[in-house]
Amino acid sequence: MTVDEIIPSSGHKRMTITPDILPILRCPAGGGPLTLADAELIERINEQIAAGTARDQLDARVETPVDGGLVTANADRLYPIRENIPTLIADDAIRL
Repeated sequence: MTVDEIIPSSGHKRMTITPDILPILRCPAGGGPLTLADAELIERINEQIAAGTARDQLDARVETPVDGGLVTANADRLYPIRENIPTLIADDAIRL
């Protein structure tokens, strides 16, 4: 997997994040760096969403599948990417 692309689990669109943007993206809650989630993690998250067990930071059920995600340095939350748009809102991050 390269920095400029990931290919999510089957049935999802290919997403791109350009190499120049990834290094400047930061976790809005802690300020740490973010990395692209791998396809296995995205598949696992989408399975949890389908099962109704995925929760955001406010303990609300996550209902919309993700195309990709950005993971915090300590791997405790995933900021979802849907339709090539990352959601960098601390409360909307999915618990890992």
